[in-house]
Amino acid sequence: YGHLKPVEILANQIGLSKVIIMPNNVPPHRPQPEATSAQRVHMLKLAIADKPLFTLDERELRRDTPSWTAQTLQEWRQEQGPRKPLAFIIGQDSLLTFPTWHRYETILDNVHLIVCRRPGYPLTMAHDADQQWLDRHLTHDVERLHNRPAGAIYLAETPWFDISATIIRQLLERGESCAEMLPATVLDYIREQGLYC
Repeated sequence: YGHLKPVEILANQIGLSKVIIMPNNVPPHRPQPEATSAQRVHMLKLAIADKPLFTLDERELRRDTPSWTAQTLQEWRQEQGPRKPLAFIIGQDSLLTFPTWHRYETILDNVHLIVCRRPGYPLTMAHDADQQWLDRHLTHDVERLHNRPAGAIYLAETPWFDISATIIRQLLERGESCAEMLPATVLDYIREQGLYC
C-alpha cells in the first residue's frame, strides 16, 4: 500500500530492523484531519496488523500542543541513548520544506534523515544556505546510517507508488473503488465509520 510498501522495500534495502509509525495529533502545517486521532490509530493498527516490521508510537497523539517533530525526535534520542543509530524517514517533498520546520536544525543532532525520492521533485533547495546545509549532510554511504548515531541525510531510491491519502479520499468521496490502494480491513473500517464520504 502506498506509504507502507516503499518503506518495506527501503527497510530491506538498507537493513532497518524496525520502523516506528508516528501519527501526529495537531499538525502545525496543515488543517486538522477529518478522521479523529482514535480513528486514524485504528486504521494504522489494521494496516500494520500482519507486518511485524512496523510498530506504532502514539506519543504525539497524547499532546494537546502542536506535534513538533524536533521535540519527539529529541525524546527518542534521550530514550535510546547517545550511541544508537536512529533515522527519520521522510519523502523528498518534505525535504524541500524541511528548513521551515520548527527547530529543524536540531533534528540531525538526534537522527539521520532517510529521504524517499519522489518523481518530479528536484533535489534543489529554495535558498543557497539550505542547499549548502543539504550538501554538507548528504551521504551515499548506507553504512554511515549504521555506524553513526545521527547527522546524515541519505537519499533512498525506492519504487514510488502513486497513491496518496488525498487521492484515496477523493476516490471514496466519489464512491469509486480504491480496493487496490488499501487493505480490505482498513477499507471496511472506513465504510463502517462513514469516513471520507
